[in-house]
Amino acid sequence: MVDTVLYEVSDGLATITLNRPEAMNALNVATKVALREAVRSAAADDAVRAVLLTAAGERAFCVGQDLKEHIGLLAEGSEQVMSTVAEHYNPIVRALTEAPKPVVAAVNGVAAGAGFGFALAADHRIVSETASFNTSFAGVALTADSGVSWTLPRVIGPGRAADLLLFPRSINAQEAYELGIANRVVPADALRAEAEKVARALAAGPTVAYAAIKEAVAYGSAHTLSETLDKEDELQTRAGASEDHAIAVRAFVQKEKPKYLGR
Repeated sequence: MVDTVLYEVSDGLATITLNRPEAMNALNVATKVALREAVRSAAADDAVRAVLLTAAGERAFCVGQDLKEHIGLLAEGSEQVMSTVAEHYNPIVRALTEAPKPVVAAVNGVAAGAGFGFALAADHRIVSETASFNTSFAGVALTADSGVSWTLPRVIGPGRAADLLLFPRSINAQEAYELGIANRVVPADALRAEAEKVARALAAGPTVAYAAIKEAVAYGSAHTLSETLDKEDELQTRAGASEDHAIAVRAFVQKEKPKYLGR
């Protein structure tokens, strides 16, 4: 049996690959469980300093829920039908967004529904020029999940987010870049190399500082300026006490490139 999610750690970088290209990397139960465990492993492993989330094949990053399996579960009256949000999607998104290390998504094709949500949960999105995005939920009479109701408005604004959720449509790579969904767009044949280059650069960077940046941005989006200033003080104290900060300061004084340890 082919693994539906591949997981590899090399030189501080965890690469997680959705591996159902024949099904456009749709999320059946087995894939959701494997993805959840892979993301949790990467988030908790101190040896991992950055995460690359990508997918096999050329057509799709992830088209969301496997509707063929979903129809069967509905017919069976299975409790798994609607428990998947709590059991799978929410833990995956929490692990990606709360991981104390940067997450890069390499979006190679269609990212729809929960696939769109997982891409939005990453800190940086590198997108193939042949990729596209679609919220999809309303098209099957469902509301947003996989964090999209939180992440999408913060990326493109609440008005545009509501429009894309109420009227699902395909957004090509160029429009995704203009909206801020894509951080950069590259030719399809250069996607993997560019994504790995960026992810490996982050894996070699000041991991404690990156974790603090992620936490600060998430905190600031839901708190007042005064509360956020206090949080920045707390996080800066943490970053300032890290070995990497001392390394960076010494390297600056000596006019050398710092070699971070990730602690």
